[in-house]
Amino acid sequence: MGVDAGVSVATGLVDARVKRIWMILAAVLGIAVLFAAVTLVALEGREVVVVRTFDARGQARETRTWIADADGYAWVEAANPERPFLLQIQTNPEVELRRGGTVHRCRALAIPNPEGHQRIRRLLATKYGWADCWIGWLTDTSQSLAVRLDCRRRAAGDVR
Repeated sequence: MGVDAGVSVATGLVDARVKRIWMILAAVLGIAVLFAAVTLVALEGREVVVVRTFDARGQARETRTWIADADGYAWVEAANPERPFLLQIQTNPEVELRRGGTVHRCRALAIPNPEGHQRIRRLLATKYGWADCWIGWLTDTSQSLAVRLDCRRRAAGDVR
């Protein structure tokens, strides 16, 4: 075997390795894009609302979240007790709910655990199905709380 033949074989091996590395990188990138796409569809593919809460100075915070309806109320989840929007609700329960292009004024109430957690997990699992399961694999909701939103119109002077 001549020098040229040895270089040719070595070049062929390097080319095969480079091609294999590119194929692996393309596969990893494809899996990452697929993962991101499924997660995006899971998060945004069904109804998502905006809950607007207010701090002590009146500064608004907007939180995008899933929602479910039961017993005449709208229900949202605070993934854990430290969520900023939940802390604001505990200080000022008057919130705005933007749903389907309409803004509703609501009164929010966090429901204590374990009942609150069990209720909101059941409601969201029923409504969002596979998406709730997918997101459950990605995030820890073991300490989540249910937040009940009373958006029914109140008579003048009703301070509930």
